[in-house]
Amino acid sequence: MKPLEGVKVLDFSTLLPGPLASLFLAEAGADVLKIERPGHGDEMRIYTPKFGTDSINFALLNRGKRSLAIDLKAKDAIAQLTPLIREADILLEQFRPGTLDRLGLGYDALAKINPGLIYCSITGYGPSGPLAQVAAHDLNFCAETGVLSLAAGTDGTPGLPALLVGDIAGGTLPAVLNILLALRQRDKTGTGCKLDITMADNLFTLMYWAIGEGAAAGKWPYGGSGLVTGGSPRYNIYRTADDRFLAAAPLEDKFWNNFCDVIGLAADERNDTADPQGVKQAAAALIRRHTAEEWQRRFEGKDVCCNVVVSLKDAMSNPHFRERKLFDWTVEAEGKTITALPVPIAAQFRGPPDRKTYPTLGESNAVPSGKRD
Repeated sequence: MKPLEGVKVLDFSTLLPGPLASLFLAEAGADVLKIERPGHGDEMRIYTPKFGTDSINFALLNRGKRSLAIDLKAKDAIAQLTPLIREADILLEQFRPGTLDRLGLGYDALAKINPGLIYCSITGYGPSGPLAQVAAHDLNFCAETGVLSLAAGTDGTPGLPALLVGDIAGGTLPAVLNILLALRQRDKTGTGCKLDITMADNLFTLMYWAIGEGAAAGKWPYGGSGLVTGGSPRYNIYRTADDRFLAAAPLEDKFWNNFCDVIGLAADERNDTADPQGVKQAAAALIRRHTAEEWQRRFEGKDVCCNVVVSLKDAMSNPHFRERKLFDWTVEAEGKTITALPVPIAAQFRGPPDRKTYPTLGESNAVPSGKRD
């Protein structure tokens, strides 16, 4: 039995943070019903490329869920939803603060229908404060919190993050964590609660090292200056002779000395405390002399915390990750099958690899309200 079997989730969220959170819950056994706009549904459905009728993004994020299409502004919307609200354990939403309150679907109203409801709101800047109603996406959260300043290059220009860190690390993961804590609390008290998950707020947790350096030492780091943002030769990207790249992270002395021994950096040239830029340049010159494949051979078995940068396609073919069975679950649509999105749910909570579809818009509308089993 999966740990969340029997848990019922009403998911009013769209795009990424909320749907990924409810995917985690679904993979652990929860019954997730997406509440979508009639005719359009979750905007993620229209993205490209397509997988079946809808986008592959939607398919990956909504595997194993169901869909109910309903106009939340309709006069009978609350009446239609009341049977579902009454039996729900969790409600997930990511509208701007106050939107569902104006529709009569805020926490205070729904808690009267179901006192045990765990009501989780994911917002960009939280329900209060000067930025509460500001429209923003992941990149904006990273800019507003200082994340982008830490990722700037040597010329001061921030790079575009490859990962949606605000949405996932700031939204999805804290939402799942707090939902599980709320379920545990409800086991003890019998009552639900309102959870406010703020994506921008939660990014500060990820910058613990930068906050520590600034607050304790008065050395506020900026792009290219910090230990893990380009200021150290022990944590850097180096170009090889064949214009590929090595990711070197020999932070501890034992790894650093092993790394220097392999690349041929002399003992009197390794003092990165006195001259980090000079040491970095010396290491870069040595690494530039040989190809990525040759470095890979030289580093093998040497405990150097260094490897070759590979493409996502190559990474998904790596025998290590294949053996770890990351890609054994699948999602299906119209006779086609593709690898499901790997999720950080332990295998014993997720069950054996399986094949599931994603919901067509409004597929559950034919099911009478409140009948979800």
